Amino acid sequence: MSLAIRMLTVGPVAANAYLVTDEATGVTVVIDPGDDAPRLLAALEEVGGPPSEIWLTHAHFDHIGAVAALRETHPVPVRLHPADAPLYDDAERQAAWFGMRVRPPGVAPVDLADGDRLALGEHVFEVLHTPGHAPGHVAFYAADAGVLFSGDALFRGSVGRTDLPLCDPAALERSLRERLLVLPDETRVLSGHGPETTIGLERRTNPFLV
Repeated sequence: MSLAIRMLTVGPVAANAYLVTDEATGVTVVIDPGDDAPRLLAALEEVGGPPSEIWLTHAHFDHIGAVAALRETHPVPVRLHPADAPLYDDAERQAAWFGMRVRPPGVAPVDLADGDRLALGEHVFEVLHTPGHAPGHVAFYAADAGVLFSGDALFRGSVGRTDLPLCDPAALERSLRERLLVLPDETRVLSGHGPETTIGLERRTNPFLV
């Protein structure tokens, strides 16, 4: 059986949230619930029930803004790399810099580490620490399904911003070239913003990488 992936573009900065379901078992996780909790909750009902966990690629406000509201209905664990704790704990102030408001997540996250293997039903996702856009940024890679959730490290035709607090351009360059571009060309890349792409396409055509 395969993974069923549903993308919802949420919030005023058009971040992508994902519901990822193992079709064999019906187990679902939510990746980066950034906003629009009612839409996410309705989508969860449509895919068949509550999530088992919430996985965060990083803790910028546009990727965590619906955590608190989701957990009011589904009080499940939240996973985040600990290097992003300062951003996670400062979500309200982050949003205020851009003239927006979000609720703080309201729960201590479970730590992620590079190389962790997260089970989703019959599939296993490897946690790839990909700092640069944020110090604790990670990607989730399922080799058996050929899919990468790249967060805000890699986009179709672009890469993550490095002009925000705690960004590191050199670290992002290393993350892209040493952690992501080494994956198979056919790997589907599902980003934190924008449309789907593949590793091969970005290696050949991304102006920031060629």
